[in-house]
Amino acid sequence: MAIDTSTSTPPAPAGTPAAPRLSARDRLVLFVLCAAQFMVALDFSVLNVALPVLGADLGMDQSALQWAVTAFALPSGGFLLLFGRTGDLYGRRRLFLAGLALFGAASLLATFAWDPASFLAGRALQGLGAAAIVPTGMSLLTTTFPEGPARDRALGISGTLLSLGFTVGMVAGGVLTDALGWRSTMGLLALFALLVLPLAPRLLPESRTPDRPRLDVPGAVTVTGGLLALIYALTTAAEHGFGRADVLVTLVAGLLLLAAFVAIESRSAAPLVSLPMLRRRTVAWGNLGGLVTFSMMSTVIFVLTLYLQEVLHLSAFQTGLVFGVQGVLSVVAGTYAPRVIGRFGARRTLVGALAGQGTLGLALLGLGEGGWSVFLATAAVSLASMCHLGAIISYGLTVTSGVPDEEQGLATGLVTSTQQVGLTVGIPLLGVLATTSADLRSGVHTVLVLDAVIVLAAAALIAAGLRTRRSGTVEAEPVGAR
Repeated sequence: MAIDTSTSTPPAPAGTPAAPRLSARDRLVLFVLCAAQFMVALDFSVLNVALPVLGADLGMDQSALQWAVTAFALPSGGFLLLFGRTGDLYGRRRLFLAGLALFGAASLLATFAWDPASFLAGRALQGLGAAAIVPTGMSLLTTTFPEGPARDRALGISGTLLSLGFTVGMVAGGVLTDALGWRSTMGLLALFALLVLPLAPRLLPESRTPDRPRLDVPGAVTVTGGLLALIYALTTAAEHGFGRADVLVTLVAGLLLLAAFVAIESRSAAPLVSLPMLRRRTVAWGNLGGLVTFSMMSTVIFVLTLYLQEVLHLSAFQTGLVFGVQGVLSVVAGTYAPRVIGRFGARRTLVGALAGQGTLGLALLGLGEGGWSVFLATAAVSLASMCHLGAIISYGLTVTSGVPDEEQGLATGLVTSTQQVGLTVGIPLLGVLATTSADLRSGVHTVLVLDAVIVLAAAALIAAGLRTRRSGTVEAEPVGAR
């Protein structure tokens, strides 16, 4: 029998309020959880503009500067699934608070770093703290706000701030570096952690599974090692290409470890990841949507940044303003996305948002070398980002809807792992076509075409994979089941 999991709530009848009222305590809980997610999103981009100044100050050459990003990306992506499941078993609030404390201390270490080693240590510990904060914070959100309009609204706000944090980081990084120096970008993150940490213990309830099965150590080792190897290979390839020996070795090792992980999980009595969950249509196709929307949107932003500065000769500040408009419209999208989801369902919203993102990517093919291209770029990327945000919220709802509370950490760990991998793979796989092209403009156009084709193809596949049978219901049995 098919059951409706296309959204966390059915369409509201006429006269029903579009969004529920949250109590004062609910709003404070949401503030704490969203502020932590915003802080982590900020960390993904706030340092980018500051890297040349940072390198000159600490004596890091161009090849070493890559590690300012990679040192954070490796643990933040590699430990997500492990920490998500650990929170399920031993307490989500406990791990969330530990992650916050570690992130704050690591940000202070990076702020006052005295040499490259101390700075990179701070960045790695920031990534480890983020890996604890993100899945436990989202699972605390989904267990605190019941499935339905309240969770829709909470995830809408969280998704908005996630997108806004990345955009604000791009603008704030340049402003802070020019005004106060690169250390202020890390100090800002420490300030966020110090703001949230005292409030969290008083507001957040503890939550864990009622029983405590043994942690799947072989699964934890293989999936963490596999993700670490894969993320290292892809982030290094973004700078140096796929021809380097270390990239090829770690890429193969990562794939082999992940294959071993699947084999281990199929035989484990208490698996780290439930393979039946991965075979659920909503989980499998929802995560595909998340992977595509994050990887392709990050690629568009990357190549568009190159185009604005190298072809249209905009300054870093002017380029930041373009993405500032994108951030404002993302807030607008986050306000209305839960209402759209409540009316049409998460599945239809996900498919429609991906279709819109892909179509607006094609609109960027009209970019030329005249001043009007700035307006086209601003309008197209901003509207595409609104669709992107709708896809973020709807894929999170699609994946977590119908999942028992005791497995929410696992489900949200999958959601956030998909997000991290998506942010990692897009630029190495497609962005390199623009950076290595003899003509940057034609290279950017090639990337935009491929990007749009991938997004539109994913939308069609997800629409078919989450096909309806009767009256808008989505099949919840495993992929491939009849």
